[in-house]
Amino acid sequence: MKFQRIQDLRVDSDLSQKQLSEILHISQRSYSHYETGSRGIPIEMLIRLADYYDISVDYLLGRTDRKEMLK
Repeated sequence: MKFQRIQDLRVDSDLSQKQLSEILHISQRSYSHYETGSRGIPIEMLIRLADYYDISVDYLLGRTDRKEMLK
């Protein structure tokens, strides 16, 4: 499953894969695999991405088009 939304968020934030991978404390190669869908994204990483972008995990997974978290 390709995670187009994480790529779109990264590009919209003007970040390279390398920059974001450093923020997330993972290798650029691992991050690239997440974007292309050649490797599943661990739950912990989904949470870190959602926290970084201040959006919901459901948005990252394509379960909703609302970026903000329901509180």
